[in-house]
Formats: sequence, structure tokens, C-alpha cells
Amino acid sequence: MVRHLPFLFPCRQTRKGYPVPQLESLRLLLREPQPGDAPAFVEGLAEYDVSKFLATAPHPYGLDDAKAFLVRAAETRAKGEAYGFAILRKDTQKLIGCCGLHLKEGRFVIGYWIAKPFWGQGYATEAVRKLLAFGFHDLKATEIWATWYHDNLASGQVLRKLGFQAVGVEKQFSLARGEDVLCNRTQLTREHFGRKKAA
Repeated sequence: MVRHLPFLFPCRQTRKGYPVPQLESLRLLLREPQPGDAPAFVEGLAEYDVSKFLATAPHPYGLDDAKAFLVRAAETRAKGEAYGFAILRKDTQKLIGCCGLHLKEGRFVIGYWIAKPFWGQGYATEAVRKLLAFGFHDLKATEIWATWYHDNLASGQVLRKLGFQAVGVEKQFSLARGEDVLCNRTQLTREHFGRKKAA
């Protein structure tokens, strides 16, 4: 739903190979992506209405794309550069999306997507809230950044609900669309996240 943003911020807290824990919320289980998840990734990202809101997902999206992503995810996690999670519903164990934090030029950036049949049910907010807690508490991030394309209003609403503040606007390339798209830059600090949780 929302993607990648380069900014400079020192990240002394990042540890190489930090293990990806299993995170749980009321309805969701967030775990490390596995090779067997590839067909579910294709099922979700083959839908243009999902892939067009991501910076690096191609369209059409096939099994080779999913396998390549999962290999890269394992490699970057081992280097301590990214922490990805498959999002599963607890009741059915169905994979309904993916979320993660990655380092870009020293800053943590958040990204996520939810398969279209599961839009409008609060899953993105629930999953990203757990991901933010992991970033701020486990990885000791002081700031986390996110972007959302100007026509992805639902993602903008998710980020505002979680406390992200607007920082600026820029054009960002969307691989699925094959063009630059107007993109909103947002930021959340650990202090503001703590206040939102306490409210």
C-alpha cells in the first residue's frame, strides 16, 4: 500500500542478522516470510489495484517475481538491512499481505500491502501497529518513515491513524505503472508513537 523513501539518519541500533520474531495482534500473526509463501504472494500482488500502490512490485506479477522477492528478503534480513513479515489471519492461517521495515541510506522505512479481498477490515492498521512497536522497541528506532501515493487515500488514512506526520511531497517511481507518481512523505517518531498508544 505504501512504499520506499530515502533519507539520512544514523542507525546505530541495527544489529546484523537480528532475528525476525513472531508478532501477534488480536486477529493477525506476523511471521518471517517463507519460500512456500510464494503462491500467496502471487495471489495478492497479481491484482493491479495492489501492485500499483507499491514502488518495486511489477505488473504482471508472477511466481518468479515472488520467489526472487523472498530470496532478497532472506538476504537483507541476514545482513540486518530489512525485517519483513508475512501477515496471516489467525483464524484461517491464510496469508493476506506483507509488511516490513528496511534501511535506506540509514533510515528505517516501512512498507506494506494487503490483498484486495481483505481491504476495509482494519488489517493494515492492525499489522502496521505491531510492526511499528517492533521497530521502536526491538530495533530501537527513533524515527520511522513511510510514503503513500497521492491516489492511495486508504493508505494515507492508515498512516495518519497511527500518528505519522506529513513531511513533504515528491515524485516516486512505480514499477507496476511504469512512471513517476506523486507521493506523500510522512514520518513518525518514537515519542509520538508512545503518546498515540497511551491515548
